[in-house]
Amino acid sequence: MAEYNKPIPIPQPESDRYWEGTRREELWLRKCNDCDEAYFYPRDICPKCFSRNTDWIHASGNGSLYTFAIVHRPPHPGFVSDAPYITAIVELEEGPRVPANIVGVEPEPENLSIDMPLKVVYEKITDEITLPKFTPA
Repeated sequence: MAEYNKPIPIPQPESDRYWEGTRREELWLRKCNDCDEAYFYPRDICPKCFSRNTDWIHASGNGSLYTFAIVHRPPHPGFVSDAPYITAIVELEEGPRVPANIVGVEPEPENLSIDMPLKVVYEKITDEITLPKFTPA
């Protein structure tokens, strides 16, 4: 594994299962048993109805492009060699919208369209952290 010189997410106890899943190349979400809403980011309290009656669900990893930006001037020195790259909000089949990078496509506006189908792929950056990213389905 090459040295990773970018900011790394810091897992919290309530997100440990999410990060354990990404290490196995599985996408997990929280879902409220009271209002039946799946949500992201992982937390113990439902953001819609504030219930603590929540569980984890295994997500399909399929979604669609909700919005995107092509980054030409990275906000951190670690991302300079990646520019230009695509940041996006992906709407998962299960409902939640998640921030992610789009990979596997040249970062040009004509290669992207709102609602285009996407599927999750994974990038292992450390022994503990594997990042979910999305590519055209």
